Formats: sequence, structure tokens, C-alpha cells
Amino acid sequence: AQTVTLRLHQMLPQQATIPAKAIVPWAQKVEAESGGKIKVQIFNAMQLGGAPPQLFDQARDGVVDITWTVLGYTPGRFPKTEVFELPFMSSSAESSSKALQEYVEKFAADEFKDVKLIAVHTHGPGLFHTKQPVSGLESLRGMKIRGGSRIINNMLTKLGATPVGMPVPAVTDALSKGTIDGTTIPWEVTPSLKVTELVKNHTTFAGKEGLYTQTFAFSMNKASYEKLPPDLKKVIDNNSGMVAATLFGKAMDDGDKVGRDIAVKAGNNIVALELAEVQRWRRTASTVETDWINEVKGKGIDGAKLAAEARALIAKYNK
Repeated sequence: AQTVTLRLHQMLPQQATIPAKAIVPWAQKVEAESGGKIKVQIFNAMQLGGAPPQLFDQARDGVVDITWTVLGYTPGRFPKTEVFELPFMSSSAESSSKALQEYVEKFAADEFKDVKLIAVHTHGPGLFHTKQPVSGLESLRGMKIRGGSRIINNMLTKLGATPVGMPVPAVTDALSKGTIDGTTIPWEVTPSLKVTELVKNHTTFAGKEGLYTQTFAFSMNKASYEKLPPDLKKVIDNNSGMVAATLFGKAMDDGDKVGRDIAVKAGNNIVALELAEVQRWRRTASTVETDWINEVKGKGIDGAKLAAEARALIAKYNK
């Protein structure tokens, strides 16, 4: 029996959380369950060329067979899926990833019709990593902060920061050159970006929900999938959907613990904003949701309904 080689392309170095703890185990499982008929060849850190915002289209267009990427890197393209990026919406990566997977299957499958979607997922609670401490709303004013999507950039503006949009691989260089004063990212990606060495302050938020999250897609080229014989399609299907969303979400949560531990060991300053202060942030950031609802209304989307559905699913998987 001939083997099929699937080329998988992603943006981060191979030791980063998702490549090491989700993509590699996923690939090994697929190879094992196919009895060696499927080989997954992984290309890390944009080795095959292009920029992170092009990854989704690389899968769609068959430049490669499979990609993993951040949906917020292509603004306005996944409007229904964006709801998960709204401030103080999501909690742990595993529960939010399960919620996002079910949400996309029910309400946003059309946004992924051009690919064979393996899974969607989120990262854990987003937070600030800054050169100067962020100890309250006022201390953020005027800081140049990296944001990973237009929703997050809008939130940063409302909170008084100056947002600087860039894909996550660019953060290390921007921090070391002083292009930005800090970044919003979850703990899990701080080690591979050397963030705990470049900044000494980290600001976390009391309560179950993080400041924000980002959404990710693990996608396969449709033709690459359709070409597979039925038994191999079944292997991909068995490792798609909720199974894969859970794997990726759990890897993010585990990675958050690792990243935080590194900051603690380094003696960095971890600011934990108390509930009363977090309530001020919530009030200030709440208009981001209003903006989003008004904006997607122009695309014929009932944003308020989708936000309610997203919250209900997050609550369901948080139980």
C-alpha cells in the first residue's frame, strides 16, 4: 500500500507549546492509526515561506496540506468566530476550545467551507507582559502594546493603550528594539518568545475569565482530504473535531503553567489585579462588544445572539 505524505506548515519554533505538545502528538497518532500509510511532514516557523496571515490560504489553496494559524491575523474574514475574542469572554483554554468547536459547528461552519476543518481552539486567559508594571487602568495609558487581532486592538484602544498589531513571531524583536512597551499574549507562548527575559512585569486578572483570547484553526486542504481512500479519511475524521480541539486546548492550559513558572523562577513581578479593579476594566472594555455587534449587523449577523450562544457554551464546558 502506498503512503501519503501530508505537509503541515505553522508559524512557531518547534519547541513552542502547540507544535511540541499538540501538533506532534496529533501527527504521531494519525501516523500510528493509519498503520504508517499517512506520514505527516511538519514545517515549523514559516519554513515553507509566506507570512503567518497567509497560512489559512496556504491550506485552502493547496500550497501545503495542513496549516495551523491564528484567525485574527486576517481581519474581518471570520466575523462570527471573532465573538470568542471579546473581552472577558473566555476562561481556560480547554473549556473555551470545546465551546468554540461546538460553536463553529453550529453557527459558523460556513466561514470554513473552503477547507476541511480539523479543529478550532483558543488559548488560555490573555494577559499583559510589560516593561513597566500595569497595576491599574491608569498605568496602561499611552503604552505601546502589541495586539494580535483587530478586536484586541480595539480593546487596547478603549483601555487607553496604543495598540500595535503584529503576528506573535514578531513580538521578540519588537520588544528588544523598543518598538513596543509590552504585549498581550497568554503565558504559554512566553518561553519560546523569550518574553520573561525581555520584560519583568506580568499583569493577571481576578475572576474566571481572562482579559481576552484568540482563536486558532487547524485546517486541511479539501482536495488533499478528498484524495484519501476511505480508511485514511476515517483516520483524519477520528482525529478531528472535539478530540483535536480538546488536545490543543489542554496543551495551551499546560503551557500556561510552564510559562508562569518560568516567570516566577526568574523573580519577575506578577501583578494580580483584584476584582474591584477588574470590574473597572470590564466596564471600560464592554463597548468593544457593542462595537462588534454593530459592525457585524452590517454583514447580516446577529452579534448579540452569537455572543449569548458563545457565553452559554463556555459556561457549559466550564462546569
